[in-house]
Amino acid sequence: MDLRNVDRLYVTGTDTGAGKTLASCTLLHALRAVGRRAVGMKPVASGCERIEGAWRNEDALALQAASDPRPAYADLNPFALPEPLAPELATRAAGVEVTLPPLLEAFARLRAQADVVVVEGVGGWAAPLAAGIDQADLARALDAPVVLVVGMRLGCLNHARLSARAIAADGFRLAGWIASEVDPDMACRDGNFELLRARLDAPCLGRLPYSPAPDPARLAAALSLGA
Repeated sequence: MDLRNVDRLYVTGTDTGAGKTLASCTLLHALRAVGRRAVGMKPVASGCERIEGAWRNEDALALQAASDPRPAYADLNPFALPEPLAPELATRAAGVEVTLPPLLEAFARLRAQADVVVVEGVGGWAAPLAAGIDQADLARALDAPVVLVVGMRLGCLNHARLSARAIAADGFRLAGWIASEVDPDMACRDGNFELLRARLDAPCLGRLPYSPAPDPARLAAALSLGA
């Protein structure tokens, strides 16, 4: 699949902390580098702080900053949940019910102002968005190709292969995967990367090197969106 021509992507990860936000922001910059107006979306975000009277999530703000045009925060992150918990628990704590229609309406507003929307999920693929709503339900409703971010650390082979199998079992073809070097001390990083390339039945879109302060705009050159 040539990602230079898609109008939406759903980004998932091998687990929490795999580097989805960095990869999503980098994708936004890479898409703009090939002439696309690209905006991000974080449908459900838990763990927010109060900023100027409203709940804001750090990852969602990073996506907003990487977007051009810059969307309204309420469209980019329709459900901002205060507690840093699994979304199903965070919604319960906030007394909020997450349903698909508001997410799809917000996506439609984003899609109307951009050529492509990069939607970042929560945690790993099997982490529910809310009670009765899996990430596969949203990705299916959006008809979005799925990109897997592999957090390069001990256990990544198992997590990546299980994630890829789960994505396929839910009826999706993996559009590609991104290696995100989240552990600077990982042993045999290159060897693990080559094993992943051999075992994941999807193209590798690129490899994001570890940095304590990564710059998505600079890292965009590390991604290849072509077929």
